[in-house]
Amino acid sequence: MTSSRRTVQGLALALLAAGVAAPFLPRWAGFLVTIAIAKALVALGLLLLMRTGLVSFGQGLYFAIGAYSAGIGADTLKITDAVPMVLLGAFAAGLVALALGTLLARYRTIFFAMLSLAFSMILYGLLVKSSALGSTDGFNVSARTVFGLDPHGPVGRFGVYGLAALVAFLGAVGVDRYLRTHLGRLAPAIKDNELRVEYMGASVRNVVHLHLVMAAVLAGAGGALTALAVGHVDPETAYWTTSGEFVFVAILSGTSSVAAPFAGALILELLRSFAYEHAPNTWQLVMGGVMLSVILFLPEGLWSVFRRRRRSAP
Repeated sequence: MTSSRRTVQGLALALLAAGVAAPFLPRWAGFLVTIAIAKALVALGLLLLMRTGLVSFGQGLYFAIGAYSAGIGADTLKITDAVPMVLLGAFAAGLVALALGTLLARYRTIFFAMLSLAFSMILYGLLVKSSALGSTDGFNVSARTVFGLDPHGPVGRFGVYGLAALVAFLGAVGVDRYLRTHLGRLAPAIKDNELRVEYMGASVRNVVHLHLVMAAVLAGAGGALTALAVGHVDPETAYWTTSGEFVFVAILSGTSSVAAPFAGALILELLRSFAYEHAPNTWQLVMGGVMLSVILFLPEGLWSVFRRRRRSAP
C-alpha cells in the first residue's frame, strides 16, 4: 500500500471516528475538538510554509479575516448557513494573501517572519479602532443552519463540530495530494537550495506565493470555524499571541505528516485545559515547559515518534 493511500485511509478513519464519537461527546469536549481542528487548519498551512523554509508569525491576519468575514457575511449579507460562511472566510483570506503575497514572496528568514507579523498587527490596530466592527468588544456570530439543517435537530445537532471534521478531512487530503505533485515536491528543495531550483527552471517566488495563498485559505477556514464555534469574534484573533500559538502547534506537531497538526492541536488544547484547571496561576509555565521539552528531545515534533516506531517495526 502506498504512503498516499495509507494517509487518506487514516484520515478517513479519523473522520469516521469523529462522527461515531459525536453523540457520546459532552458539549465541552465537542467544543474543544472543534477549536483544536480550527487551529490545526492554520498549522496545516504553516506546515506548507515550513517545508519551504519559511515561518510566518502573522497567520493571525488570515485567521482574523476568516472569522470577521464569516461574521460580516451573517450580519450584512444575511448568510444563515454555516457552510457558505466558512467558504466566504476562506475565500476572503486567500484573496488578501494573493495581494500581499506579491510582496511577501520576495523575502526569506527573519524578514519574512517579521513582515508577516507586521501585517497582522496592522489589521489588529484597524479592528481595535473600527467601531463598525465592534472595536475591542467585537461582535457575535451565529449560523441558523449547517448544510441546510437545523443545528439543534436530530440530524444537524452536531453543527459546527461535524462541519469542522469534514473541512479538516478535505483540507488534509488536499494538502497531502498537493505535496505529492511536482510543485509540492519542490518545497524541501527550495528550503535546501533556492538557487538550484531556479536553475532547474522553476520559479521559487511563484511557489512561495502559492503556498502563502494555500496557507491563508486554510487559516481563513479555521478562523470562520472558530467564530462559529465560539459565537463571537474580536480583534484578539489578529493579535501576535494568536499567531504565536499557531507556530507553537506547528512546532509541537512537526511537518512530517498532514495529520500531525491535528494531533498536535488536540494535545495542546487538552494540555491547556487541564493545566488551567489544576494550575490556573502557572499554566503558562506548564505550556512553556512542554514546548522546551519537545524542542530538546523531539526536534522534529511529536509525530516523529510515530515515524521512529514505523521504521523500527519488522
